Amino acid sequence: MEKFLKKSSWTDIIMSFLFILFGILLMVRPEFFMSMVSIFLGAICIIKGFLKGIDYLASGKKDNYLLSIAIVVMIAGIIIMFCSDMIVSIFRIIIALWIIYSGIMNLQTSIIWKDYQSRLWLLTVLLAIATVIAGIYILMNSGAMLQIVGGIITAYGVIDILESMIFIKKIDHYLD
Repeated sequence: MEKFLKKSSWTDIIMSFLFILFGILLMVRPEFFMSMVSIFLGAICIIKGFLKGIDYLASGKKDNYLLSIAIVVMIAGIIIMFCSDMIVSIFRIIIALWIIYSGIMNLQTSIIWKDYQSRLWLLTVLLAIATVIAGIYILMNSGAMLQIVGGIITAYGVIDILESMIFIKKIDHYLD
């Protein structure tokens, strides 16, 4: 169990570093970064659709669902490439929901720490509440500048790393 918890915490730290990188890119070059994400995701969809089209032709035109999938995925790719504003909104919502979920999970963990009479439980409760508030802010403010969102995402990553490091440090004590 201890190995699982530590491995899980290190996975959380890696994900948090990715959020920090994503946040920094949003703060430094938001429009360029989001247009590149849209082009990249659109290109992936178009390639996937093209490959499904090849599968359709290779099946002797028997599997009509492959042709349907190919057309839908390629149209979705074109829409994604040319609708980066929509992509920004979708990313904002997904990231906000992830941050809220993470804050709630961290709040639950910090309440458990209180039961073990950890001195750090109050700090982790405050960090978890700040995380939930940041997620709600991102979710509710569609007009928020990408730089602000990038800053909040970066702060979330740093907070989550701090909480994970505290957890890794204290896990041995709690499992004894």
